[in-house]
Amino acid sequence: MILWRAGARHLLRHPLLAFLSVIGVALGVAVVTAVDVANESAHRAFQLAAEAAAGKASHQIVGGPRGLDEDLYRIIRVERGVRPAAPVVEGVVSVTGRPGTTLHLIGIDPLVEAPFRSHTAPVGGRVDLAALMGTPATGLLLRETAERVGAAVGKPLRLDVGGVSRSVVLVGYLEAGDELARQGLASVLVTDIATAQELLGMTGRLSRIDLILADGKGVGALPPGATLIPAGARAGAMDRMTRAFRLNLTALSFLALLVGMFLIYNATTFAVVRRRRLIGLMRAMGVTRREIFGQVCVEALLTGLIGTAAGIALGLALGEVLTRLVTRTINDLYFVLEVQQVALSATTLAKGCLLGIAATVAAAVPPALEATAAPPRAVLSRSFIEARTRRHVPRAALAGLAAMLGGALLLATGFGGLAAGFTGLFALILGYALTVPFGTVLVARAMKPPMGLLFGNLGRMAARGVVVSLSRTGVATAALVVAVSATIGVGIMVDSFRHTVQQWLAGRLKADIYVTTAGTGTGRDKPPLDPALVERLRLVPGAAAVSTTRRITIQSAGGETDLLVLGIPRRTFDGFRLKEGTPDRAWQSFSSGEGIIVSEPFAFRHRLGLGDAVRLRTDRGERDFTVAGVFYDYGSDSGFVAMDRGAFNRYWDDRSVDGMGLYAAPGISSAQLAEAVRARSGSARVSIISSRELYEASVAVFDRTFVITGVLRLLTVVVAVVGILSALMAMQVERARELAVLRAMGLTPAELWGVVCGETGLVGLAAGLLSLPLGILQAAVLIYAINRRSFGWTMEFSLSPSIFWQAIVLAVGAAIVAGIVPALATARVPPALAFKENE
Repeated sequence: MILWRAGARHLLRHPLLAFLSVIGVALGVAVVTAVDVANESAHRAFQLAAEAAAGKASHQIVGGPRGLDEDLYRIIRVERGVRPAAPVVEGVVSVTGRPGTTLHLIGIDPLVEAPFRSHTAPVGGRVDLAALMGTPATGLLLRETAERVGAAVGKPLRLDVGGVSRSVVLVGYLEAGDELARQGLASVLVTDIATAQELLGMTGRLSRIDLILADGKGVGALPPGATLIPAGARAGAMDRMTRAFRLNLTALSFLALLVGMFLIYNATTFAVVRRRRLIGLMRAMGVTRREIFGQVCVEALLTGLIGTAAGIALGLALGEVLTRLVTRTINDLYFVLEVQQVALSATTLAKGCLLGIAATVAAAVPPALEATAAPPRAVLSRSFIEARTRRHVPRAALAGLAAMLGGALLLATGFGGLAAGFTGLFALILGYALTVPFGTVLVARAMKPPMGLLFGNLGRMAARGVVVSLSRTGVATAALVVAVSATIGVGIMVDSFRHTVQQWLAGRLKADIYVTTAGTGTGRDKPPLDPALVERLRLVPGAAAVSTTRRITIQSAGGETDLLVLGIPRRTFDGFRLKEGTPDRAWQSFSSGEGIIVSEPFAFRHRLGLGDAVRLRTDRGERDFTVAGVFYDYGSDSGFVAMDRGAFNRYWDDRSVDGMGLYAAPGISSAQLAEAVRARSGSARVSIISSRELYEASVAVFDRTFVITGVLRLLTVVVAVVGILSALMAMQVERARELAVLRAMGLTPAELWGVVCGETGLVGLAAGLLSLPLGILQAAVLIYAINRRSFGWTMEFSLSPSIFWQAIVLAVGAAIVAGIVPALATARVPPALAFKENE
């Protein structure tokens, strides 16, 4: 009991140190939990929405870009007797007057829905079936969704469908059987087939036919433009689109976790080290090693429990912010997704608890063993542990070099995919961290002469203080090095990517004015332009040339393929910078319809090269198309196939256009051409944007994509600052007697404050200098290995000189800010009190 009272009394006398230990654990847990919550929430929202749309279907019949002829449903159900079977028409619409609010429109036949989607089937008379099927422009929403968008039964809901204003009157509410179904239906608008066809401009067409088949057989022969796929194939393909993105966020969270583990090790180690004198006294008084070891581990366990609970709560709050950023990025780059509720899974909870509790206890074991194994006299001597630490520094540096070599070999081999890439990166980081104490000694010794010249004996004392307190400064500097190097590495990677994308956009945006359908939709699902408008714009005055685009998704049992259909002149084709193939031969093959060109990510994922064949399902059956070139592209990490419009028209019946590029004639400005396009567009709702505006908008999307990266970088630095503050506070407690001697020898409080700040500044300088090689190394790995294995992109390495002084300023600033509190506290303590406190 006396032992526990002594431990509690020590914690009460130094509450700030105990608080920092808890905060250190909490921050490390919070960052990992927040990223997991964001990823899991977005993933869960997508799965629930996909399940709500697909229901219990085992297979689906899908068509080309124009969908399926609705007569195929009659053939399948009536002539071939395939049941259960249900037709579906689907698309994305936005709510007028509520920017960013989108709904997934699903058109169904209520009479055959029961086997597939119970929430859309008329049960117990709760849905006015006659109104839904007999009255045009009627639909169903969840009651909560209706309240959120300002709709009610009997009132019209204004919608924006491909730039055209429409309205739907609610005739009832969807019924969700449980909370999971409710979340999946949160953004679903259900109508009958005819209403959905009219709203989406798909008269006589279906998006798909849902089936429940025992063995996937019995459908019979299908028309050339249709194919039978498993129900989960489409959802799986869309989920795979974001997998690399989510995996990279997870990797960044593990980078923060790495810093957090240093912080937890810092906090726990210093919690033991600062009590070495107390432990030595208790050992001398007869307390056994087992009792002291048990007390240290129990205190670490309590710290871990409190810190983990706080970290998970903080992680949930931070996760809501990150979820919005992740969702916005998915909407910008992939498909429309709304997340109504953040999700804390059992896996995330277990990971947070394992990190917070297990890591804290594990970090406490080595210093606890050291404190209990050493003789009481050695424990009471601070010089003993410092001498022992300095002896271990060269060994740790050699072990670090070995770990870095292993990581480099793992990266160089290229085997093991993305997981091996991240493993190699973390081996490099951990190995480098082990060399930091050795590097800190070298920097401190190198800085001792100049600091002596600048600040005299006080400068030399500050430099010497960093070395003689290496047991604390070494680990603190390592944590700061890892944090600052992470900001450097990710910063260089983002800058390099931004520079590469800017060059890519400058080469690709050849037209002066671009026209697309206004309204909701990413590049994958932009509604087509009105055919009459397309013909009018082809003859717009002031246009020397006109290009057209159409982006569609071809579905098959093996997944989805994005196809970009281009009607472009040669100068636009030259904007495709080829990685494989020559411009002249590629253009000749492409323009004649004999070949296609594929983006680098598509070639990477499908292992394609020049001359290989890509099999696509056309309206005339499956056809092989030869790869005439592989081009650099950064607009889609899943990649796409580009085909000439003439070749497309030979194999597909879709003549629609979803984008146009107009080239100004000599003497015509972009503004004049844009005005002529507006005049020709009339009342049609279209987006008319210049190449410069499109360039700026694209760069803005890029910057939004990496906002979450910036947030994680900031959190990593905060974690490191808290860690170094904990180390410096522990040093202030341990060195109180030494500093009291200096005060008694004549140093003024200001001079003492200068010595302590000099030490912290030198720690920051050492961390800044040592972080530069690691940061550049991380950037190289992220650019040439991680991003390559994640997305298939080739990026140019762009290194700005400003990154060097920014790293130094960041590290020194973080160390000085963290050192102000202990420096002031040290200078204010009277020498007599400091002597008394350490007796």
